[in-house]
Amino acid sequence: MHDDELPQEVILAIQRVLEIHTSDEDSDLFNPLTYDTPFNPIPVLNDLFPHEASLAHLEAVSARLSETQRELEAEIDVLQGELRRSQDPERMQLIQEMISDLLGQMSRIRERATESEAVVRNITKDIQVLDTAKKNLILSMTTLKRLQMLVNALTQLEELVRERKYSEVAQTLGAVKQISATFKSYTSVQRVAQVWKRIQEIQGELRTQIDTDFDAFILQDTSKAIKASQIADACLVADVLGTDFRLHLIDRYVALELKEYRRIFRPTDEAGQLDNLSRRFAWFRRMLQTHEVEQGRVFPAEWRVGWHLLTKFVDITRFEIDSALIFVRREAEFYSHRDDLTMLLAKAGASLTVKALLDNLQITSEFEASMSKKWATAFKVILETTTSPHAVPPKPISAAFEPHMSIFVDAQDKVLADMLAPHRKSKGKVPPSRPSLDTGSSTSPAEDDAPVLVLPSSTDLFYFYAQSLEQCAKLSTGQALFDLCTLHKKWLRIYAEDVLIAGLKRPPSQTQSRRSNDTRFDPQELKHACMLINTADYCLTTALELEEKIREKVNEEFKDRISLQPERDMFVSVISAAIVIQLRELENACDAAFATMARTMWAASSQVSGQSAYAGELVSAAEQVIEIVKPLVEQKKYLRNLFDKACSLILAKFTNAIVKSRPLKEIGAEQLLIDLQQVKGYLSKMPGEALITASYTRGLTKSTTRLEALLKVIVTPVDPSEGFILNYTLLIGDASFSNFQKILDLKGTPKSQQNALLDDFLTITSTKTELESTSFLSSLDMEPPGPGQLGGSLVSPGGSRVSLPLAMNGEGIFATMTSPTSMGPMGGDGLIGSNASSHSGSGTETPVRGAERREVFSDFRRFVSFGLRKDSMAP
Repeated sequence: MHDDELPQEVILAIQRVLEIHTSDEDSDLFNPLTYDTPFNPIPVLNDLFPHEASLAHLEAVSARLSETQRELEAEIDVLQGELRRSQDPERMQLIQEMISDLLGQMSRIRERATESEAVVRNITKDIQVLDTAKKNLILSMTTLKRLQMLVNALTQLEELVRERKYSEVAQTLGAVKQISATFKSYTSVQRVAQVWKRIQEIQGELRTQIDTDFDAFILQDTSKAIKASQIADACLVADVLGTDFRLHLIDRYVALELKEYRRIFRPTDEAGQLDNLSRRFAWFRRMLQTHEVEQGRVFPAEWRVGWHLLTKFVDITRFEIDSALIFVRREAEFYSHRDDLTMLLAKAGASLTVKALLDNLQITSEFEASMSKKWATAFKVILETTTSPHAVPPKPISAAFEPHMSIFVDAQDKVLADMLAPHRKSKGKVPPSRPSLDTGSSTSPAEDDAPVLVLPSSTDLFYFYAQSLEQCAKLSTGQALFDLCTLHKKWLRIYAEDVLIAGLKRPPSQTQSRRSNDTRFDPQELKHACMLINTADYCLTTALELEEKIREKVNEEFKDRISLQPERDMFVSVISAAIVIQLRELENACDAAFATMARTMWAASSQVSGQSAYAGELVSAAEQVIEIVKPLVEQKKYLRNLFDKACSLILAKFTNAIVKSRPLKEIGAEQLLIDLQQVKGYLSKMPGEALITASYTRGLTKSTTRLEALLKVIVTPVDPSEGFILNYTLLIGDASFSNFQKILDLKGTPKSQQNALLDDFLTITSTKTELESTSFLSSLDMEPPGPGQLGGSLVSPGGSRVSLPLAMNGEGIFATMTSPTSMGPMGGDGLIGSNASSHSGSGTETPVRGAERREVFSDFRRFVSFGLRKDSMAP
């Protein structure tokens, strides 16, 4: 028990020996005597010696403790003696014998209890038999009583059936069927089997009798007058007889009511032709009205006989009677399984006009809609509700026209072809004028004050789309509407290619006239490009609305196949190409100023003379182009995109002119810095407060800062060389040998000085490990194209050729770029990318792909070339 707590009895005994009482004040001095929580003597010692003065009584305390120890030892001896007496073997044997006797007594009690149970069972055996007999007797009496009730009810039912008292028959028959259900398990009893058989016979007689009465009532048999109230009561009996018999009566009634319809409107007769389709619906409306006023009033409302009449009418209208059975059997007894209207449409063939098709489909749709409105229930729901669960519901009558709706779609195709014929460009022929100019410039001067911003042909096109969509949706929302959507996609592509994109292509005669005066731009060309941007954006937005509208109307199985995204991408390409045209005109307008700048001999300048004349011409030319474009482009996102590209283009051309006009010398570079500030000032204000963006400002600042750094390095004197090189490393921030060579070439440093400067550059930069190996100068083209040479790439003395960017995408003018006109009308992948509709004006656009670029020679190859040249120059 070293790991367990001492038994409670032992603990109490020790406490009694030690005179520990829980009610005493010092009861908390002793902890429970267990192995887990051993006795703590410190509280006891503190109690015995509460202060230092008490130590004087140490001997008295020791004597008292010794006395207590002797008392405990004496008590322990007494307890040990009692324990030895309790563990006496003879006493243990006596206890075991007593336990054995107790177990024997329990066994004898159990045996006597079993005997008593058997005696009680024998005594109550007869009582249990009596109880079972009582239950059987009660059940027999109840069953006999029910059998008597069933026989009496059956006798009464027979009498009521003979007298045709259907109201009472319905109640009695219901009771008979309810009572007879309890005898289903007793059909092996002869008497019960006879009664069960008689019940079935009476129900059969009732069905026959009610059938006869229904025929007499519906056919108005004068020899056998049947009251309407009697038929109404018979309907109650039919409900009791079961659903099958009720449907049989309804089908019988419907067949008799529509017998005349099938006779009059046979497909082989004139009345059954497609031209007389409205007569079919008029006949049914009259018949339905007669039914509701006369015979139909006897039917319970929950039978919905009118719905059954409509379903059968739809079935008969769509199905014709097999011609082989017309002369063999009566017309009222057979149904065919061939589509009546489909056969008529097939016979019509090519002679079927769109008007006849749409008129008849409209009549059919109006009839179906009127029936739905009459009962406030969807037409398909009516057909499904009145069809048996295991049968396929008949299709609506309008479904017969579905395979022939291609006639309607073909007609829309022809109308669209005629509508756009005046606006389309004939392939292989040069058009005399653009459609936009025809509609905009031929107006009176008063009308010029409010120019047309969107091609009228685009609004006409989508207005026609909306009309044809609504018309087709009213007639069919299935395959026909999907085919119409395919047709819409076709003509959207044609409109984008043959009207919008073709309008961007300048005829050769106009191109030659334009090239005769390169310093001019064409305002009409800019206005036309603006109109195309607005038109393409209108088509882009409206095409998305058209797609959503078609998705709302088309059937569920076609929804996932409806998409106008490829067509919308084409309009994005149109917008991209139009922006390229605007940039081309801007470039043409600025070329004269840049040509002047490139021809200026900056090395001959002796002093700085304020702003140059060419800079004012450049700002004026760019301002004229932008002021024409600004009010004519509706969507500001495209203006922001244009400003981003225009800013990059002007700075790129400015850089090209700087490179072309080298050598610059210090005075020339200082003058160019002043001119750059004037150009930068205009570019910072070009978008206007409403259109300028943070990204535009960042891109402009980054590009001009690099140009300023380039010019500031050129302004720095080369003597002393260490100061010039250190200034280069601070402003340019690289250790590129080739880039430093470009600075010397631009500065016009004589060859005799370049070798020493290059040696010093290598010496100084070799110790500056923090410098980068490349910078923005790495992409600078040292052989830019001359004025008017658009899209050319430039070759540097080292054989490198790079292009400059239109987009201010981080590298500014020193990154990849081609001239706008090198891309053609479509602009490659476009300046605004494939997602122009979501442009946020951030200033970061998709760069033009397809721009030619060649990497700069590595520094190692340049260094080898320099070493060879240096050796050849040595004396």
